[in-house]
Amino acid sequence: MSTERVPMTTEGFARLETELQRRKSVERPRIIQAIAEARAHGDLSENAEYHSAKEAQGLNEATISELEDKLSRADVIDITSMSGETVKFGATVKVVDEDTDEETAYKIVGDLESDLRDGKISISSPIARALIGKSVGDSVEVSTPKGPRSFEILQVDWK
Repeated sequence: MSTERVPMTTEGFARLETELQRRKSVERPRIIQAIAEARAHGDLSENAEYHSAKEAQGLNEATISELEDKLSRADVIDITSMSGETVKFGATVKVVDEDTDEETAYKIVGDLESDLRDGKISISSPIARALIGKSVGDSVEVSTPKGPRSFEILQVDWK
């Protein structure tokens, strides 16, 4: 586990906190109950339900520790107070691929909350690194796994 601070939006922090609380208040008691029920069946050495519940307990406790670590290292940035024309952490950037004319919007978030299907890209991703510091009308060249791509910035929002 690292001590390095990790940038995160308030939304991402809240989502991790919610997951941590669910793991502690819902999953942990459910697993403890499953262990107790399996233990009541007798011989633990051949009790698959018991071993399965103990494995689930180990995984849940590891996840709890991981979430607590992430939350303790979070550098929460409230993007509702941010504005400007320059792309920074927390901005939603609308770009057009200069080769395909396909428009896409990306919200630049922390590494722990990125989700490309939801349009959220990590601040350390190649696309985000290329966009940071640029403004509407600027073109950026990005090296991607599929080869170089060029984007023009159409809009910068703070929503």
